[in-house]
Parts: sequence; structure tokens; C-alpha cells
Amino acid sequence: MSNDGDQLADAAEALADTRQRLAEVPAEVVVVNHVMGLYELAAIHLSAQPPRLAEAALAIDAVACLVEGLEGRLGEEQATLKMALDNIRIAFVQIKDATDRT
Repeated sequence: MSNDGDQLADAAEALADTRQRLAEVPAEVVVVNHVMGLYELAAIHLSAQPPRLAEAALAIDAVACLVEGLEGRLGEEQATLKMALDNIRIAFVQIKDATDRT
């Protein structure tokens, strides 16, 4: 039983340490990282065979909500994120059109 207690204590300490480190990172950086993760998710679904358009659309819409909804608050990455959003939207339309033709 003591071993379980030690493991729980270690896990709680690790969680507290992670929270502390995360609290030291500007929120802007964390949000930008999440936006890029959603962008990657959209790209993965678009590149699947066959493309998973509904899943890609959801991820793209999530990117748009953050990039457009937080315009002016994402720091120096704002322009890069906007360009990435535009590019993934174009890719979606091209892939959807190609899929519709087959």
C-alpha cells in the first residue's frame, strides 16, 4: 500500500511541477502551439486515403475560430497563423473538388 501512496505522491508532485512550468509560459505561446496542433490535425485528415473531409473541416474551423477570433492577440505569430489558415482552406477546397470528381 505504501508503494501506491509513494506513486500517487510522485504523480502529484510531477503534476504540480508541470503546472508551475506551464504557468511561466505566456498564454499566447500555449494558444499558438494548440493552433498549430489543430492545423496538423486538419492536414492529417486531408492527407488520409480517402480524405476525411468532415474531420478536416472541424479542425480547420477550430483553427479559424482561434486565429480570427483572437486577431491581434497572438503576437508575432499572427501573420504566420493567418497564412497557414488560408493555405489549409485552399488545400481543403482542392482536395474536396478532386474527391467530388471521382
